Amino acid sequence: MKISNKFVAATVALLLAAPVIAQQSGKDVYTKVCATCHATGLAGAPRYGNGADWAPRVATGLPALYQSALKGTPKGMPAKGGHLTLPDGEVKAAVDYMLASVKGAVKVAEPKKAEEAKEAKEVKEPKKAEAKPAPVAAAPAPAAAPAPVRAASPAPVAQTTASGEDINSFNRLLKPASKRNLPPPEDGIHDPANDGTHALQPPLAAFASLPKSMSGNRINWVEALGQKKINPRYDRVDPKAEPIVMDLNIVREVKGSMPDVVYPHKQHTEWLDCSNCHPAIFVPQKGANQISMAAILLGEKCGVCHGKVAFPVSECRNCHSKKKEMARSPAPAAAAK
Repeated sequence: MKISNKFVAATVALLLAAPVIAQQSGKDVYTKVCATCHATGLAGAPRYGNGADWAPRVATGLPALYQSALKGTPKGMPAKGGHLTLPDGEVKAAVDYMLASVKGAVKVAEPKKAEEAKEAKEVKEPKKAEAKPAPVAAAPAPAAAPAPVRAASPAPVAQTTASGEDINSFNRLLKPASKRNLPPPEDGIHDPANDGTHALQPPLAAFASLPKSMSGNRINWVEALGQKKINPRYDRVDPKAEPIVMDLNIVREVKGSMPDVVYPHKQHTEWLDCSNCHPAIFVPQKGANQISMAAILLGEKCGVCHGKVAFPVSECRNCHSKKKEMARSPAPAAAAK
């Protein structure tokens, strides 16, 4: 078969015209993917620039750090931070970028090749038995030496957070009961110098009669709405406007052992108009929305609200609420007579 010169020239031209996909820098990958956990220490992730967090990880060596980033860890980090399409080189670049932030505080462990080789040689070549000297008459036993006096061990130094609190006093990712729903002058949101701030009702007093929850501000707002204990205003201008409630559940099948996700339109449309979500956040078409936990943690899709003004993703069972139907094995065929 003969190939014309024109065909070869056209093929080369197409190859040269193909776009070259530039590799993202370690900083770009960290900002887009890793910062969700490593900027705040979410789920125990070592924080960017914190030498104390990184020291025990760095001691395992650079290959082990790469492996954890690429394959994930048993403590909860997903492989490649949940972005499985990232090239290995970009993931390693993100690790290098985070290590550079603690370069002055910790040093990556280097494999001790020389020592390991020496130990291996000693194992292979056992030492030759030394000639034993001829026995001599036993000398009188010397007087027993006094026992050495050991210095007292120094008292352990308490590890503290940046604000000076004991790091073990409470999980740094959660607020203790004494710090929840603070009065307006103490919540860090309102201006304590403003007299109007002190006139506002404290949240604990306002929420006292509402049903409780284990997340967020500890109020189950959906249940409070169902019990008619609150009556949200559906329109800012018209106090008589009625909500357009859609009683429709969307079930998203989930791979693995987690229960499937149920999205209830009813509870959402009792609060919000459809235009809050469609079409900017969710395209109203089956199969058109790619939703993942990584995207939610980055503030996309469900994460636009959940974790900010709605319950956080740590409340797994609020969404993963539909048990999977286990496939039953077929009944054994009746024995032939």
